[in-house]
Amino acid sequence: MESIDPALIDWSRAQFALTAIYHWLFVPLTLGLSFIVAVMESRYVRTGDEFWARTARFWMRLFGINFALGVATGLILEFEFGTNWSNYSWLVGDIFGAPLAIEGILAFFMESTFVAVMFFGWNKVGKKFHLASTWLTCLGAAISAWWILVANAWMQVPVGVAFNPDTVRHEMMDFFAVAFSPVAVFKFIHSILSGWILGAAFVIGVSAWYLLKKRETVFALKSIRTAAVVGLIATVLSAWSGDISGRQISERQPMKLAAMEALYEGGEGMDLSIVGIVNPGKTWWDDAPSLYGGLYLPKGLSLMATHTPDGYVPGIKDILEGGYPLPDGSPALSAREKIDRGRRAVQALADYRQSRAAGDETAAVEHRRILDENMAYFGYGYLDAPEDLIPNVPLNYYAFRVMVGLGMYFILFFALILFLTCRKDLSRYRWLLYVALFTIPLGYLAGQTGWIVAECGRQPWAIQDVLPVSAAVSDVGAGAVMTTFFLFLALFSVMLAVGISLMVKSVKKGPAMVESLKK
Repeated sequence: MESIDPALIDWSRAQFALTAIYHWLFVPLTLGLSFIVAVMESRYVRTGDEFWARTARFWMRLFGINFALGVATGLILEFEFGTNWSNYSWLVGDIFGAPLAIEGILAFFMESTFVAVMFFGWNKVGKKFHLASTWLTCLGAAISAWWILVANAWMQVPVGVAFNPDTVRHEMMDFFAVAFSPVAVFKFIHSILSGWILGAAFVIGVSAWYLLKKRETVFALKSIRTAAVVGLIATVLSAWSGDISGRQISERQPMKLAAMEALYEGGEGMDLSIVGIVNPGKTWWDDAPSLYGGLYLPKGLSLMATHTPDGYVPGIKDILEGGYPLPDGSPALSAREKIDRGRRAVQALADYRQSRAAGDETAAVEHRRILDENMAYFGYGYLDAPEDLIPNVPLNYYAFRVMVGLGMYFILFFALILFLTCRKDLSRYRWLLYVALFTIPLGYLAGQTGWIVAECGRQPWAIQDVLPVSAAVSDVGAGAVMTTFFLFLALFSVMLAVGISLMVKSVKKGPAMVESLKK
């Protein structure tokens, strides 16, 4: 196989990660604020109280700034599949392109249409029509996220497709299997809820600033109460969807789970590491400890992965050596066996195409048979050694604990905020207002660490078991990708700075800047 420049792979990954990280700074707040704004406007239409119209319009202005920046980064992200990952796009473009096309045609245009009515339709259309536009903008944002997450879920667990050796492409065989796979459903639920959590934390934090400044106290307190209800519901449901996602990972991506736990040797009744220090020098074949110190929940990992306290959970060494029992009872193949079978599949594909070109149909049939027998391990044929299958263990271990720890923090935070706003004057607790203000960046951190686990945990795969990252890149120079990396870094940083500046100015001016509906 042709050697691929490692620098090209690294810079391509870095550029895509950069774009995705910046994009996800805007998407979750868009999802969260759109829902909270729709709830606030619903109260206006139901009660006729213009206070809620004024409140909704203020938060809508912040939503609009964030929405525009999210669209810009999202478009660049999609273009990078063609510029930096052309082999990936060629191999699975028929499948991956479908949800992205639907997202662009249906969801994006739906958002674009109704967001205009939402922003400029006050006093120009009826109250109920305007409310419907607001909810449809919120729904459009969710539908847009759905199709993007369908595409991502397929990369995690590819289903509903078949490989065509004549075109050397994967082709969609079952659209509904792709669009409504269980992985896609719960990835969508978990991601939407993370947006609601960030949106709630953002509204509470900004409102806390007003209370600290002794401005707009009624506006701030009622905004906090609304956001706290949304946030508390979202965090509880997020814990539920996260538990189901953990079970799916244990069944479909056991290496990701092992990396998340720094688990090298598995077994039955495995304890869950609550916190510890990862041994950075640990290798899968030595007997050194994977963690130093730490706290453990007895049988917690088995319970999380299998929903039974004595369930079997394989570690990194078990997965690479094979032989452990799969859910269907059969023994797992070793990494070396998968690599060997993958290389047979890659060679069989080359032989099949050569036989077809030469008109030797008898040989082509035999090579096709070998290809079909080993196709499930095709992607392994591009790997060099078993250790290539191990993700970055320290990164996944710490990111997972930050995500889960922040999830628990948000449950307590929203519950306390809601209790105090219902029972007492929240403005008396200035320490809590400062906590609320500095909780805003924690919402972003929780979302980013979640995506780190989702994407870095499946490495080295661009598509799980089908295509490694090393075989997915475009045939371009590493220098070109490095140059555009720094250009994008500068561009995105400027966009982020402008977005933050605009939102800070809007917050400082306050809801008083919003014109009355009576004018």
